[in-house]
Amino acid sequence: MFQQQAHERSIPGAVATVGVNERTTFLRKTYGHLGAAVLAFVGLEYMLLDEGGPLFNAITVPFLNAVFGNGRGGGSWMLVLGLFMGVSWLANKWANSDTSRGMQYAGLGLYVAAEAIIFTPILAYANVKMPGVIADAGVLTLFLFGGLTATVFITKKDFSFMRGALVTAGFGAMGLIVASILFGFQLGTLFSAAMIFFASGYILYYTSNVLHHYRPSQYVAASLALFSAIALLFWYVLRILMSLRD
Repeated sequence: MFQQQAHERSIPGAVATVGVNERTTFLRKTYGHLGAAVLAFVGLEYMLLDEGGPLFNAITVPFLNAVFGNGRGGGSWMLVLGLFMGVSWLANKWANSDTSRGMQYAGLGLYVAAEAIIFTPILAYANVKMPGVIADAGVLTLFLFGGLTATVFITKKDFSFMRGALVTAGFGAMGLIVASILFGFQLGTLFSAAMIFFASGYILYYTSNVLHHYRPSQYVAASLALFSAIALLFWYVLRILMSLRD
């Protein structure tokens, strides 16, 4: 849901310095793996929310009971977010491995699985209470992602200058989220709208890294970074649509 990625600095051998064929192959692999990650996320969510399926009883029910059962919520959810941040860090480290392609794929798979699990509560609620809102949020998210991606590819602008502002905003947002959990206040529609702009900034930043800063061998890490930004965008698009329909 929420992740800070390391900045990909300009280095010898970065994709911007190699030939056209190598750049094209890198882009095809990056967005191919991104598409596979999105499809894997959708498939996992389908199985996690399928009340007749094995994952629903093995993972979804115990997870929801552990976090929200018997009046629990705030403290348990903060623990879940903490664990998710730790898993995200580990997944990103694995995906950026220079020694093992298998480790890179393990990192991407771990991150997709972690996102699928942490999305379960909001998707389960939306699926029951607001039929159709998940699909609408997915379409709007893909539309926004496509527009932002096209902006970077057309302008070929390097948005790496945004890193400092994004990191600062990320810490501020996380502080507000933790405070809302601890003190029990709601982060409303304005916060969700601000987070959509924040996620959009990361999409611009990561996409420009794909064009300028990743090495051609880092397509798995690049796809993980883009997926993390799409997931964050989807979360808050869904929250806004749910608030509008509530």
